[in-house]
Amino acid sequence: MLGEIRGLNEECGVFGVWGHEDASQITYYGLHSLQHRGQEGAGIVVSDGKELKAHKGLGLVTEIFNNDIIKSLKGSAAIGHVRYSTAGGGGYHNVQPLFFKSQTGGSLALAHNGNLTNATALRHQLEAQGSIFQTTSDTEVLAHLIRRSGYMTLEEKMKNALSMVKGAYAFLVMTENELMVALDPHGLRPLSLGRIGDAYVVASETCAFDVVGAKYERDIEPGELLIITKDGARSEQFTQMQDRAMCSMEYIYFARPDSNLEKINVHFARKNLGKKLAQEAPVEADVVTGVPDSSISAAIGFAEEAGIPYELGLIKNRYVGRTFIQPSQELREKGVKMKLSAVRGIVEGKRVVMVDDSIVRGTTSKRIVRLLKEAGAKEVHVRISSPVITHSCFYGIDTSTKEELIGANHSVEEMREIIGADSLTFLSVEGLMEAIGRPKEQKNCGQCLACFTGKYPTEIYPDSLPPYEKD
Repeated sequence: MLGEIRGLNEECGVFGVWGHEDASQITYYGLHSLQHRGQEGAGIVVSDGKELKAHKGLGLVTEIFNNDIIKSLKGSAAIGHVRYSTAGGGGYHNVQPLFFKSQTGGSLALAHNGNLTNATALRHQLEAQGSIFQTTSDTEVLAHLIRRSGYMTLEEKMKNALSMVKGAYAFLVMTENELMVALDPHGLRPLSLGRIGDAYVVASETCAFDVVGAKYERDIEPGELLIITKDGARSEQFTQMQDRAMCSMEYIYFARPDSNLEKINVHFARKNLGKKLAQEAPVEADVVTGVPDSSISAAIGFAEEAGIPYELGLIKNRYVGRTFIQPSQELREKGVKMKLSAVRGIVEGKRVVMVDDSIVRGTTSKRIVRLLKEAGAKEVHVRISSPVITHSCFYGIDTSTKEELIGANHSVEEMREIIGADSLTFLSVEGLMEAIGRPKEQKNCGQCLACFTGKYPTEIYPDSLPPYEKD
């Protein structure tokens, strides 16, 4: 991804392992494979059966951990987290897993991917009852609900706490002697179970299994609570499963191409998105190029279907660090050029189809179209492998407010003029579902389409958005 010049950011990725002598090392490699899901901070908590030990920090996984640190995190169980912070939500205190020690016995570590839409109301209620929060993360709400539950066992406490939270969540909760895994009733966020021999592995994406040598077992089911101890794993339903509503943007943008989501390969899905886009929006052109990295698969599919050569007309510089200080528009423009370059030898004098996965504010698309034309492209035809984003996400994706979304306030023709393209077309919602391979008879098609249609699968509590952090 292109960091701050891109319009969408996922909140985080979670990884856990139980029953492996090298749990911290396995988790390190698992988090490294999930780095695309968050680059602001990372952490690992391990259990040796007697106590929990944690290490976390701001930055990339390779910047936070080294051999000595990994060796010091001894234990046969671990959970880890990589995070992306929204505006105003950064800081070391919000880096996960959150870790709580208790004087009455038993510690608790918690990692979360998603966003609790009723977090603000619950937070106010808990604070009125005497809870003192250490972070601005909605994830901490679950920890307080667990601690305040009147039930005796952690399983009962978890079920009680989960019954009170709403929204999107994939939770990993670990104590000294058990690991609990929970997915929200709609399955909005991805979460899968794997095995390394007798050890259990849980990850946001299956690409992590390939990296650590785990065998995929199955997806965690919506509304499922999986309890893993030294005696093995057992599954409970903490609530009735609702209509499945996996986030569409996981297929379009967030997940790695080598991951499988609900047994659908992401690269295959994205190629089909490009092919369907070529069918819906044909154009006379000389070359097709994709915006690195998430749009490459769709661009290849578009080119194959359209019979137009695919070329690397845009190159991403993978060695540019994150830039936080950009005091002028001129420097912002240079920042884009540092991260992305147009290949003059490919696009000069050509009619170029630029395939991208989405348009959020329009600023990035405008800059990329300009890059291509400055490199000599005769025409730039923009094709977007998703429908128009017209509504904000409340489930853990950092989209703009509706007022900032270009698709919510302008027609497609107006957007074309704003970004400076010769033509602009988006994939239809029907084309999206067909390309991914969802059966039409499945209610709600098994995916969340809220950012395209405004039809949210859960009740929305607007007050749960900023100032509290989305994890």
